[in-house]
Amino acid sequence: MSDSPTVKQQSTAAFYGQAVLSFGVALGAVALGIFFLDADAWVRGFLAIGVLYLVTSCFTLAKVIRDRQEEGRIVSRVDQARLEKILAEHDPFQKL
Repeated sequence: MSDSPTVKQQSTAAFYGQAVLSFGVALGAVALGIFFLDADAWVRGFLAIGVLYLVTSCFTLAKVIRDRQEEGRIVSRVDQARLEKILAEHDPFQKL
């Protein structure tokens, strides 16, 4: 439909690996920090639950942002298709 090619953004395997490794290192460091913290067990448990809640909230937020961005692209494509259909059906030499 469109003359302009769509560019599909795709991350490289190295970027994906770096992101996964970075997440693992950060989560492991926080877990070790909480485990070796000189505090009562209930304090360490509270911090651990807080970290788990933060991680799940981050994943949810990233998914919501991605879904909104994809929805915007779909709406834009539908609008572009409608415009192209109108332009294709338009006859500039037709009497009004």
